[in-house]
Amino acid sequence: MPLYLYNTLSRKREEFIPTKPGEAGFYGCGPTVYNYAHIGNLRAYVTHDILTRVLRERGIKVNHVMNITDVGHLSGDNDSGEDKMVKSAAERGKTVLEIADFYTQSFFDDMDQMNILRPSVVCKATEHIPEMIALIRRIEENGYTYNAGGNLYFDISRFERYGDLAMLRMKELRAGARTGVDENKRNPGDFVLWFTRGKFENQALVWDSPWGRGYPGWHIECSAMSIKYLGEQFDIHAGGIDHIPIHHTNEIAQSEGATGKHPWVRYWVHNEFLVLDREKMSKSEGKFLTLQSLMERGYDPLDYRYFLIGGHYRNQLQFSWESLESARNSRKSLLSRIRSLAASVSETMPLGVPGISGGPGEADQKRQNARLLAFDEAMDDDLSTPRALAELWGLLRNNDISPPMILQGVLYMDRVLGLKLRNALTEEQEEGDPKFAAEIEELIDRRAAAKAKRDFTLADEIRDELNRRGVVIEDTKTGTVWRCSHRGTENSL
Repeated sequence: MPLYLYNTLSRKREEFIPTKPGEAGFYGCGPTVYNYAHIGNLRAYVTHDILTRVLRERGIKVNHVMNITDVGHLSGDNDSGEDKMVKSAAERGKTVLEIADFYTQSFFDDMDQMNILRPSVVCKATEHIPEMIALIRRIEENGYTYNAGGNLYFDISRFERYGDLAMLRMKELRAGARTGVDENKRNPGDFVLWFTRGKFENQALVWDSPWGRGYPGWHIECSAMSIKYLGEQFDIHAGGIDHIPIHHTNEIAQSEGATGKHPWVRYWVHNEFLVLDREKMSKSEGKFLTLQSLMERGYDPLDYRYFLIGGHYRNQLQFSWESLESARNSRKSLLSRIRSLAASVSETMPLGVPGISGGPGEADQKRQNARLLAFDEAMDDDLSTPRALAELWGLLRNNDISPPMILQGVLYMDRVLGLKLRNALTEEQEEGDPKFAAEIEELIDRRAAAKAKRDFTLADEIRDELNRRGVVIEDTKTGTVWRCSHRGTENSL
């Protein structure tokens, strides 16, 4: 069955045919590591993860590249505002690289807890300045740049396909010009490739270049690093819809302006926004929501993953505590059903796929195959995870299929959905293990001692370790209450 993806560039579903048979080059825009990831940010990475899993299940080797923006991203995509990294470092009394390292680790902790596969290549902007300079020189040699006010700009009027991704036209861009933003720009949509005179003084990270000592504009890093690791033309570029009108539009212009090759990327995949009910959120949180915010309320990171895949990636998704609670309850029911089926098969059931005990009959096999085929068709239809979830539930509720065959199918589906459903077959033993409970209680005692000594860094590290082990804690007036995130039973200390 062919895989169809909605291509933002053509505004239609297209069959995915990799440039190299059996391989896919995939670049996904990564985080700017100046703060914790917002739960809305995480939606993009779950989308990238689902896409990677689907491609791999279709027998395609995926070279997934993700950037880490640790320099040069201004608070406005159109070269306005402050450098986010510098601003965060100043506010926290840290160096830019200390801020970058801390929030990079935090980001990947979130990725791990949400069972998001690590990319094949993770590349930091600060470690690829030579590649950026080399690419800018190619753009300059091809006549797409000009110097003004000490900075090197890309002249969008010289690139005839500028705005195709966002369906923008030069006339519209000129009509939307704003005065007072940057007097050095010939066109309001022109963007900086290299700064020697920034918007503010004392830029923390600067490098020597042919245009003077300075630092790169934000957009150039993605072009330089994707070309380095994936070549001058590759298959898929993904990110949030907010990247379409400026960041990804500029990436196309500078990349094709440098290489002369068109198209630079064949398939553009963009996820929609996560929408928050800001009035309700402000009353309960007073800040943007992180994965840790959800965990502190007792939710498992996989509850949030379940919530996200319950909506199609190209549709806006409304977040509320009620909707997250509904997702948690659905995931609990899913795990409970799997445990019941496992118990009905055998206490010594092998967990591999295939290999669960109990041989199928021909009719049994056909009914299972029909469900798996419907699941694959859903994922091949532009990653339709809501339909795929419905097929998972349909399989679990089908009394005409034997439990071993259902469990085989569940584990197959979960290789794409990434909900760690295999754990439902083993977690009961772990949770009932006195040794496990003793280890958790020891960690909580150590955390309490650290807090008493005002060593809050250690206390936070212990909380993170508990979270990684699937334990949610709550500090109450009578002591600390803990429970495994997929269970309702509480234990008090």
